[in-house]
Amino acid sequence: MNKFNGLIAAPFTPMDNKGEVVYGKIPDYAGLLEKNKVHGAFVNGSTGEGVSLSQKEKMKITEEWVKAASSKKELKIINLVGGTSYKECIENALHSEECGVDAIALLAPYYFKPQNASTLVDFCAKVATSVPQMPVYFYHIPVLTGCNVSMFEFLKEASTVIPNLAGIKYTHEDFMDFQSCINFENGKYDMLWGRDENLLSALVLGTRGGVGSTFNYATPLYLKLIEAFDSGNLKLARELQQLSINMIRLLGKYGGIATGKAYMKYIGIDCGGFRLPIKNMSQNDYESFEKEVKSLNMEEWFSKS
Repeated sequence: MNKFNGLIAAPFTPMDNKGEVVYGKIPDYAGLLEKNKVHGAFVNGSTGEGVSLSQKEKMKITEEWVKAASSKKELKIINLVGGTSYKECIENALHSEECGVDAIALLAPYYFKPQNASTLVDFCAKVATSVPQMPVYFYHIPVLTGCNVSMFEFLKEASTVIPNLAGIKYTHEDFMDFQSCINFENGKYDMLWGRDENLLSALVLGTRGGVGSTFNYATPLYLKLIEAFDSGNLKLARELQQLSINMIRLLGKYGGIATGKAYMKYIGIDCGGFRLPIKNMSQNDYESFEKEVKSLNMEEWFSKS
């Protein structure tokens, strides 16, 4: 199980104006990521509306991403397989293995929630053992799942129970817990940072990979940030991180996660809107948004389609 080094985008699911998935846009999307030197795609995740998709849709999306990435030397596919039902997660995991994905990811159950690390590990082990040769990541995003189990405690429990556990996609602000996970068993696990606005802080702690939605449309910004950090130019790295924060602030101002698709439209890739219950931006709001994006003066840092 090789660790990721670089950026992994969490792709949006392309949809039409009726909220139906447009699978035909996935090959061009994969080409965009490859052109901008993204190393992987984390599909069917939060950004990809995985929880709003049917089982058939998720499977078809997985197939299309694997097919689109098959000719790409660098683009690896991580598929989020669930979820609240380990039975459905297992179905998705087996399908992912058949398709040829590079790794799968698991989400904490978010309705009936595990109360401790041991229960969470038991749930994940049910799925991981169904695909023993497949690298498995855990997707830690307590702001959405409501599962606040310490990932350090999770690793202590999982390390002897889930032999194919590869690491964690860590989308939370607990840097103490994150650093403890990085150093667990001499850095055994691949700790992927999931908060784009804090990437520099995670690099300082030792992460070498990140998964994020803004990597879809602002890849050059983050590649330059990593380069600046690696070369010791912290002044430039901090300036670029602040530019990232300025960009991300517009996500909140214009309604949250759906604003990411507005950024995609801005760079020339129309992914449609989000499904309910996510509210989409009006045309008037988009025009205001577009003006604010231009005022950021960061055209050189957007991904080139």
